[in-house]
Amino acid sequence: MRTNIEIDDALMAAAMKAGGFKTKKEAVEEGLRLVRRREVYEGLLALRGKLQWDDSDAGWARARTETEPPAAVQEPRAAYAGTGKASGFKTVTPNAANASKARARGKSA
Repeated sequence: MRTNIEIDDALMAAAMKAGGFKTKKEAVEEGLRLVRRREVYEGLLALRGKLQWDDSDAGWARARTETEPPAAVQEPRAAYAGTGKASGFKTVTPNAANASKARARGKSA
């Protein structure tokens, strides 16, 4: 987003020097990230004393039984296990292989 703002030259120079920024844009964007990070940090601090953490083995075992079991993961098909066109290999079922051998020998399948 393009925005025009008035920034104190001395403040910008000090920020660019302190952060090692090459451009004003880098300095401003990092400052905005810092403000956002500070807001998240303050939210975490507000939870101080309100959360209970049990790091024992029994606590982890209890947490595993209280949650749903993980869903099955479907692995993607390997690139070489295609139909044969893209991979350069022909996919042959056992029955088709036996039938083609029988035809080659002159017998019916």
